[in-house]
Amino acid sequence: MLETIFFKISFGLYLLALVFSGAYLFIRREVYSRWVWRLYGLGLSFHLTSFVWRTKNFWEIAENRFYLPINTFFGALSYLAFAIGIIFWLVEGRHRLNILGAFVLPWSVLAAGAAMFFADPSLSGLVPSLQSYWINIHPLVLMTAYAFLANAFGVGVALLIQEHQVKSRKPSELCYRLPAIEELDQLQYRLIAGSFPILSIGIVMGGIWAYNAWGRFWGWDAKETWALITWFVYVGYLHLRLFSGWRGRKTVYLAMLGFACVIFTFFGVNYLSELHGYLSGG
Repeated sequence: MLETIFFKISFGLYLLALVFSGAYLFIRREVYSRWVWRLYGLGLSFHLTSFVWRTKNFWEIAENRFYLPINTFFGALSYLAFAIGIIFWLVEGRHRLNILGAFVLPWSVLAAGAAMFFADPSLSGLVPSLQSYWINIHPLVLMTAYAFLANAFGVGVALLIQEHQVKSRKPSELCYRLPAIEELDQLQYRLIAGSFPILSIGIVMGGIWAYNAWGRFWGWDAKETWALITWFVYVGYLHLRLFSGWRGRKTVYLAMLGFACVIFTFFGVNYLSELHGYLSGG
């Protein structure tokens, strides 16, 4: 299938871009950072083509009703990998921080790799409760928020490394190549602050969809509960940063806790949820 071929090409380009970003972490050759930008942009183009082709095929299976093919782990992981990558690509295009690719891109490569090696790419029709236009909106909104938060996590890792370098008696050359702690802290804050309204809207959309499908807005299903826990962790992050003056390491640790909740909400809870287990085949 052309969709699979395009996806494999995009994964190969992502992996190659990650290799260049890792090389640039240790060898300061600006050509490496330029190749990261080009290769990842090309990979995103192939990935988008694959997703469009998959949507076309799913449109035929769904009896000519337009649904985006994200109702499986493969589709969800594929979109997540794409969203993480496009956010990084846009941030990198604007700020030209170069070295951050080594900390952010692994999440996109992991998501794409998990889709390719561990998820079933076959398409199937939607179960009745999912046959709604909300399937095109609610999951995409939440996974877009998750993509912002994955980028924020990578920036946080870079911040912790830079803080360690600054405090070290013998900082390595990496200290002079990473952005300043304040710049990384501000970038992480902007990513999380930008994702928060998207995350909030996605959760509310899920409640509306649940009301339409099951007759209740909130039922404390495992997926709903952990989405709410994730939301509260990031509320705590924003509150402590804006009103209590938290900066640097403390906010990074809190953001990392939030991202751990994101990962559990996206992956682990699918095996615990009776209503949201469709991703894992439940």
